Amino acid sequence: MVNRLDQDENRRGGVMHMLCRQSRLSGSVEIPGSKSHTIRAVAVASLADGVSRIEAPLLSADTLAAVDAYRALGAGIEMGDNEWRITGFAGKPRIPDNVIDVRNSGTTMRIVMGSCTLLEQGLTVLTGDEQIRRRPMAALAKSLNELGAIITSTRGNWMAPLVVAGKLRGGQTTIEAVTSQFVTSLLFCTPLAEKDTEIDVPLLNEKPYVQITLDWLERTGIRVEHEAMRRFHVPGGQAFRPVDVRVPADFSSATFFLCAGVLGDNDILVRGLDMNDAQGDKAVVDYLRRMGAKIEITNDGIRVQPGNLTGCEIDMNATPDALPMMAVVGCFARGRTALVNVPQARMKETDRIAVMCAELGKMGAKVEEKPDGLIIEESPLRAAEVEGHFDHRVVMALAVAGTAVTGETRITTAEAVEVTFPTFIPYMTNLGGDLCIHAEP
Repeated sequence: MVNRLDQDENRRGGVMHMLCRQSRLSGSVEIPGSKSHTIRAVAVASLADGVSRIEAPLLSADTLAAVDAYRALGAGIEMGDNEWRITGFAGKPRIPDNVIDVRNSGTTMRIVMGSCTLLEQGLTVLTGDEQIRRRPMAALAKSLNELGAIITSTRGNWMAPLVVAGKLRGGQTTIEAVTSQFVTSLLFCTPLAEKDTEIDVPLLNEKPYVQITLDWLERTGIRVEHEAMRRFHVPGGQAFRPVDVRVPADFSSATFFLCAGVLGDNDILVRGLDMNDAQGDKAVVDYLRRMGAKIEITNDGIRVQPGNLTGCEIDMNATPDALPMMAVVGCFARGRTALVNVPQARMKETDRIAVMCAELGKMGAKVEEKPDGLIIEESPLRAAEVEGHFDHRVVMALAVAGTAVTGETRITTAEAVEVTFPTFIPYMTNLGGDLCIHAEP
């Protein structure tokens, strides 16, 4: 796979292809640390006064973007093999020496935007890759401005590049959180404002991710009150304490192996997951059970085997990252599968609703695109040449599909898996998957 220094060049050329052939997947897989938890750990440790220890963090392009961003704001971050030590800047970031480039990390972009409003003076410029420069930031920028910050966009469209200045004072704001990352950003910065903050949230997608944020705030000694996540009260003048935490395994990454286990005659044991963790994508276990998969949760892990899969309707508002993989599963289930109430899936690295409809269609799927999701009929898929659209979750979902059909499936922009799951291909091959990377000349 490519390293992160090569990504921008490869993104321009789209030179990395993944080749997948039909394979039986069998064995166990240990899921790496959560991207969502790792980025939040970097944020809270950087905002704290003192040294934090983060065990088993995820090392990926997105988490490295968070590390680089908070280093630019003054955090000292030492990265060992399985442990990061972070010396925080006590809620007082420094003016960065250069533009902060978050690359492809939307989570980093939005959380760091809030942290930059804590600057006493000076400006920060935030940007990212082509996908980041298309993602919505207006609602968050508006709320931060109402709370005392001064944020503008260089192109006048409220998308990156953004120019951010402080200083956040606190106060009252209302925000429609089409992505939970808007609320997470506000909850990480407003405790450090001078005044208390009231946040009204008439719309909140992806609630479990906000619960993850609240759990991290509790660990670091921050007080937040809320009414069913519709209204938040955040006392100002607080301070983040250092943390000593092990990062939980990533249910979003596990989704690809949990779902792969229900296809063909596969038999996969997924290790390292904590069903008590707040991550929303643990609901995938229930989704697959509802569809008829054989799932056994033991002390060793979650064992997944095929069953008599039958389609059903699944509300995916809390789990948009699971949509690409669940769309693949729907093709192998009898009858009709409806993935609904997830319009925010259109605002991820790609419009995942449109993209999965198009790419599964190339493989022979009967898929209908809806404003808020997909309708999928049981379909005899075939190998095909498909586009990954530089979206890590699209690439991995199509790769799993490629191992379940005869012939060779070729997926473009395979380097995108580096964003969250650099070890995806070796994990798949260790289970017996016939996958490889091919670099176009």
